[in-house]
Amino acid sequence: MIKTRFTEMFGVDHPIVQGGMQWVGRAELVAAVANAGALGMITALTQPTPDDLRKEIARCRELTDKPFGVNLTTLPAIKPPPYAEYRQAIIESGIKIVETAGNKPQEHVDEFRKHGVKVLHKCTSVRHALSAERMGADAISIDGFECAGHPGEDDTPGLILIPAAADKVKIPMIASGGFGDARGLVAALALGAEGINMGTRFMCTRESPIHQLVKERIVANDERETELIFRTMRNTSRVARNAISTKVVQMEKEGAKFEDVRELVAGARGKMVYSTGDADEGIWSAGQVQGLIHDIPTCGELISRIVHEAEAIIRERLEVMMSGGKRQAAE
Repeated sequence: MIKTRFTEMFGVDHPIVQGGMQWVGRAELVAAVANAGALGMITALTQPTPDDLRKEIARCRELTDKPFGVNLTTLPAIKPPPYAEYRQAIIESGIKIVETAGNKPQEHVDEFRKHGVKVLHKCTSVRHALSAERMGADAISIDGFECAGHPGEDDTPGLILIPAAADKVKIPMIASGGFGDARGLVAALALGAEGINMGTRFMCTRESPIHQLVKERIVANDERETELIFRTMRNTSRVARNAISTKVVQMEKEGAKFEDVRELVAGARGKMVYSTGDADEGIWSAGQVQGLIHDIPTCGELISRIVHEAEAIIRERLEVMMSGGKRQAAE
């Protein structure tokens, strides 16, 4: 079993996190991740109201007695959700782990910590990680350019970003963006992280509450099947390549503003992709890690496989290299 500062701080068996995913981070997936010994996150804003979030947390507790958390993402919006009310619902529900992401989270960090809630803040640059550390975050999730969703505007891939952050961040840090198998976990540990965060990989599991056709689309896709939309608006988002995202990119090249693409990128259309299985119906998030996803296992099977294969890589491949191949020769 691989133990790190992260597993000890958050009380989980394995250094693997299922981060927040809009429309995907629901009780059935989160509980399956938790029951497998990793850390699952309910996505707060997937729930229409704070009361609905309370019900979803209660539903998750009926499915697992293991630790799990809630993701609260604060991003620019035409009509911002009532973040303080969602935060209060999290606190009143007795949740002790929260993943924050997006805009400067000082208000949320202060309030969560006042109630004994551990905060894992997700960020896309070293400077933002250090800022979150100063704000009082308990741990950092550092998100490389390969990720689904919002990779920031620096375009720094994980191979550089993770060790650069590890050199400066003192609190526990997990690596996010491009992770989907044991090789990624071992690499993240070698680069200075103390675990990994996976989104797209967990979308493609049996318990993931999205249409089977979307899961099969992820398996069929390779690492090239993403688009970066909103680049011209300095609000870059990596999404699956489809008819809609390709059209949005082209419109941006022609000078389109957000108002011109608003209807195409509406969240309601993206939600329909997951319910109907029509991958071209709207915008939906997926990372470059699609190129490493080849099956649709249960969460338990996936987590067990990653952990056991990571241990094997460390013991059988890396240790043999250190011994100059003597162990293999002796066998």
